[in-house]
Amino acid sequence: MAIYFYSRVDEYGDFCNFSSHGFEVDGKYWPSVEHYFQAQKFAGTEYEELIRTARTPNDAKNLGRTRDVPIRADWESIKDLIMHRAVYQKFERHAAIRDRLLATGDEEIVENAPGDYYWGCGADGSGCNKLGQILMSVRSQLRVRQRN
Repeated sequence: MAIYFYSRVDEYGDFCNFSSHGFEVDGKYWPSVEHYFQAQKFAGTEYEELIRTARTPNDAKNLGRTRDVPIRADWESIKDLIMHRAVYQKFERHAAIRDRLLATGDEEIVENAPGDYYWGCGADGSGCNKLGQILMSVRSQLRVRQRN
């Protein structure tokens, strides 16, 4: 049986990129995965810092979706790695949600995002579910780390 999540209020809302589980990367604190992910489109610019300090994850998302500021040229080739890094940091640093992720066993994890056919499963389930795949990959990494 698959585990579905989408928003912070779902049963598995902690898996959502908008959950308030901050982490530190490269000496900077990021309030959520969404803050980090959106800001990395503009890494090394003042706009990155504006997104990092956005009031909410939704504000960070909206700032990151602008095309008034050019995004980094390599974004499409590195966005999955950026997402993986953020998701790993989130679960590595917060024991309660790490334990919850590990407790999902080998179940498939699906971001049930009807409008997102890349990160989610899309309205008809035919999406790539990249975020779900990343969560399952992080779960495997954390299992290995836990054993050692």
